[in-house]
Amino acid sequence: MTDRVDDLMTKWRAELPEVLVDSTEFGKRVILLAAALSEATRVTVSGFDLTGADFDVLAALRRNGKPYRLKANELSRSLLLSTGGTSNVVNRLVSRGLVEREPDESDGRSTYVRLTPRGKSLAEEVTLTNTKAHEKVLSAIPADLLERATTAMREVFAHLPE
Repeated sequence: MTDRVDDLMTKWRAELPEVLVDSTEFGKRVILLAAALSEATRVTVSGFDLTGADFDVLAALRRNGKPYRLKANELSRSLLLSTGGTSNVVNRLVSRGLVEREPDESDGRSTYVRLTPRGKSLAEEVTLTNTKAHEKVLSAIPADLLERATTAMREVFAHLPE
């Protein structure tokens, strides 16, 4: 059984084998899997009239637990976005009534971003729908194989820099 990555590896072996290192095949497979999951997420969130960044903010606030809020700078760090980029996303979500800004009573220079009840509800709905979309992408993988692959990826991640 061969696939796209096997074909790519065969062509590089014939044309320029020195570009192949121990991690090449693994990396290509991770990239293709990530692309499939990313596409499922893109389709899911667009069905809710959200961007990927909108979804990331809503999900970050929801998974943070009650009271479903984070300081704006903590939100930026958790999403790996610039403060300006985060501010743009938050502005869009504020205009839709999904999040609101509230002052930090202990630090007048800081603000919190908090889910509104409507934002919490939407965050939960889109996250559950996205989970189902990811499950569909991975549905052909037997449960025991998926568990072994997850364990192996956890071990791989343990060797990566932070």
